[in-house]
Amino acid sequence: MTFSEALKSGNIENIRRFPKPDVHNHFVLGGSRDYIFQKTGVEIKPITKPLNSMNEMDAWSSQYIGNRFNNSEGRKLLIEAAFAQAKSDGVTVLEIGEDVWGLSEFFNNDIRELIAAFQEANEMISPEIELRLQIGLSRHCPIDYLENCLKHFWGHKEFYSIDLYGDELAQPIENFIPIYRKAEENGLVLKAHVGEWGTAQDILTAVKTLHLDEVQHGIAVVRDESVVGFLIENKIRLNITPSSNVLLGRVPDMAHHPIAELYRKGVNVTINSDDVLIFDSDVSKEYLRLYQSGCLTADELDDIRMNGLRDQNECSNQKSLR
Repeated sequence: MTFSEALKSGNIENIRRFPKPDVHNHFVLGGSRDYIFQKTGVEIKPITKPLNSMNEMDAWSSQYIGNRFNNSEGRKLLIEAAFAQAKSDGVTVLEIGEDVWGLSEFFNNDIRELIAAFQEANEMISPEIELRLQIGLSRHCPIDYLENCLKHFWGHKEFYSIDLYGDELAQPIENFIPIYRKAEENGLVLKAHVGEWGTAQDILTAVKTLHLDEVQHGIAVVRDESVVGFLIENKIRLNITPSSNVLLGRVPDMAHHPIAELYRKGVNVTINSDDVLIFDSDVSKEYLRLYQSGCLTADELDDIRMNGLRDQNECSNQKSLR
């Protein structure tokens, strides 16, 4: 059975047998609800209809997450859950990491302890998965605070990439130039969340200003042909999370998700989970939902999957040379 045939069968277990990357996963909300329930007895239910506001998302988080995992052991359990989820989903490349503030909060300000937590979970749960360890930045944090936190991270070759996320309007993207130049010097793949809530011009500005290699979300680019052309010409990849976009009200429904238009115009796109616990959005389900909605054909989805796997190999080889 091919991947295209697996999609056409509608059998999610068939789809999960095929390798796929997940390079847009926030591990705190990206793990296996079954694993968490088995370990803690805590049942976490996903949302089932689009949210009307971010306050509703905060209410969900308070109900199901709250302070339950706000300690070292809880954090490590969520890391394990992320690997358990990826393993069950056929993910072969998983890009996850800790927000810089978590170093002192959960890992005794010991960078080796933080790195070991991810590596040990990887080895224990799913050694067949390639871990791409990421440095996470919250966009609302003051720059001097982030720079102070990052002193512990620079120079550790275990980290593959850096990502900026949170409220896109929290502060100007230009404020992060010193951090991203330092990350570039450290050979990290440069990523940022842009164009989920912002505009196509915000994406263009972020890519040019921070020298981004990849954009998390970036779906607003579809509104500006000139920016679409810029991404294609400069081989900037968009790591898209379809169910998240629908349930946060960024697109009307799966059938009209802009990933189809972007892919068909030649933009490099990948399909990812984002926050599995909230959106019930493991990668295999994302592929199936896009197919069953008529957004993309089975062969197009297989091409996206294979391109993502090829890109991961090329990025890994390029990074090893930096």
